[in-house]
Amino acid sequence: MEARRGPRYDRWNDRWSRQGAPALRQFVAGMLNGVAADREGPAPHELRASDSDREHVVAVLAEAVADGRLTHAEHEERVEAVYAARTFGELASLTSDLLPEHLQPLRADGRPVMALFRSEHREGRWVVPSSYSVTAVGTGVTLDLRDALLQSNHITVQATVVGATLTLIVPEGVRVDIPASAVLGGKKNRVPAFAPPDAPVIEITGVIMMGNVVAKAPKPPKRGWPRRRKP
Repeated sequence: MEARRGPRYDRWNDRWSRQGAPALRQFVAGMLNGVAADREGPAPHELRASDSDREHVVAVLAEAVADGRLTHAEHEERVEAVYAARTFGELASLTSDLLPEHLQPLRADGRPVMALFRSEHREGRWVVPSSYSVTAVGTGVTLDLRDALLQSNHITVQATVVGATLTLIVPEGVRVDIPASAVLGGKKNRVPAFAPPDAPVIEITGVIMMGNVVAKAPKPPKRGWPRRRKP
């Protein structure tokens, strides 16, 4: 005789049918097919660079010639190429052989994050494509967007978070929405809600299973007590 199933089983079975099973299918699809999200507009390496980006590269070249990684002739040639460069890709190629990837002054590849039991931290001057894929399984992933270049005014982060934590640090004046579905997971949006109507929007979609997504703004600088003026 089949054992009688109680109301608790019915509740869990209903929750699994509505949330768990679709989330699992989405997770598997993301692992198999979602390595790179569809790209809209120019590729990250095709975006125009700013004068500030050029100065960052010039600073790296100055350090390289000072410690002997570049000869004076190579340094002059690359500096000339810096000021002739127009895109992120052109600038990034001038320092690719001087520093490891995580120390590069510019990161223009726009590659998605695939972190499996290995933490990942992206920061500095890097390009965030309009559609960006992040997979975090059993680890922590931090996306620091304070100095990043957003490819469009609306960024969609397709997140697959399983037993992990995805943390986004965004600059002031950016709005964050987290419509991602959570199964035994949490969503914490600590970004201030007030933002101008035309503010950039970062939308985090996808699925969170037994993990967390945290979005936050940088803490304001501490202000000390005013000193008394001596008479």
